[in-house]
Amino acid sequence: MNNMFSIRKATTDDCQLIQELADKIWWPTYGAILSKEQSDYMLDMMYSTAHLHQQMNELHHQYFIIFKDDKPAGYLSIETVDSHLYIFQKVYSLPELHGIGIGRFIIEKGVEYLKSIAPHPFTVMLYVNRENPAYGFYKHVGFKDDGTRDYDIGRGYQMNDYILKMEID
Repeated sequence: MNNMFSIRKATTDDCQLIQELADKIWWPTYGAILSKEQSDYMLDMMYSTAHLHQQMNELHHQYFIIFKDDKPAGYLSIETVDSHLYIFQKVYSLPELHGIGIGRFIIEKGVEYLKSIAPHPFTVMLYVNRENPAYGFYKHVGFKDDGTRDYDIGRGYQMNDYILKMEID
């Protein structure tokens, strides 16, 4: 099934594509969880061209574009915290593709990439909104609970997340 999916590293030349994918994915994912005002704020904050450039060039985030049958279908952002800790900051795919293995493909390829660059063992973390049904998926693919966080993102908005970890030997 995974032969329908492919992945490639993204560059700052892909910012517009990432923004287009984010707009298609965000609203079905968070429309019932977050207010429109918070969603608008977060999209602008996290996906402005300037912020994407900063993430890629200064904040040690490696983005990947995911394809299904050679068409853009999602993206992954991995932040390097240190040589033994990485955060999957963004794990997103088009909602109409959920349930056919794309999420597992993204996680597996992210871990495979980290195994190619990181000393072993290492930890992968991710944050998932406590109302996001993807929480069950992440547990299913091997992430373990590691607490919660209520993170102030400005303008009185919070990200209310589960913290999940996966230990890689």
